[in-house]
Amino acid sequence: MPLDTQLVLFLNSLTSISPALDSIIIFFVSYLAYVLIIAFAIFILFSGYEWRKRFEALGVVLVSVFIARGVITELIRFFYHRPRPFIDLPIQPLFTDPTWSFPSGHATFFFALATAVYLYNKKWGIGFFIATLLMTTSRVIAGIHYPSDIVGGAIIGIAVAYATFYFVRKL
Repeated sequence: MPLDTQLVLFLNSLTSISPALDSIIIFFVSYLAYVLIIAFAIFILFSGYEWRKRFEALGVVLVSVFIARGVITELIRFFYHRPRPFIDLPIQPLFTDPTWSFPSGHATFFFALATAVYLYNKKWGIGFFIATLLMTTSRVIAGIHYPSDIVGGAIIGIAVAYATFYFVRKL
């Protein structure tokens, strides 16, 4: 059995042990994304950077997440159709999602966001990376992604954010 499958089976077995743990997983899967968007707005509005740098950071984030999530992820999903773990495996998902699994759109979006924030402010960026890891790992525990979906999304998001940042800096 592939390691990817073993990890999903093991992590998903952590669900239904405790209602409190399930609630935490549900929070991370469903609501942490909104917390990160609000945190990013706070970062942009109250960072103390000059307005030009704030607009640059906002632009890098918007372009990065659009290209990573809206273009690359959708292009991959157009050609590669990987079913979600709860369809292929005997697991009890906490959520269902009708779209394809690889790469994770959440991982792509939020790793691009975290990387862009990190490139402008290391402390805030580390916080964004930790939150993104909690969110994406929870999506594996919830049975809606394989670990490789998360890794694929992370690679795309990080690479696009770095490329966008350096392209904007060259301009």
